[in-house]
Amino acid sequence: MASAPPRTSWRRWRIPAFPYDILWGERVIRSVANLTRKDGEAFLALAPKVPVRTEVEPYPLARANEALEKLRAGKVRGAAVLQN
Repeated sequence: MASAPPRTSWRRWRIPAFPYDILWGERVIRSVANLTRKDGEAFLALAPKVPVRTEVEPYPLARANEALEKLRAGKVRGAAVLQN
């Protein structure tokens, strides 16, 4: 008579708990770059020849919500940059 295969406890294979509020409240960070490498190289070659001025508003990561509020309200001049 053949012996039965060993029993495996289902608890051994349980998926660990996950804080689903983080998953369902997930946020998206997007970056848009609609240019080719050649376009970028051409722009970087041109940039020192023209008065390209960048405007950056840095925010610590802890103030990300404030940066988003200003961005939505159209009160960011240039780019809002989150810093860690």
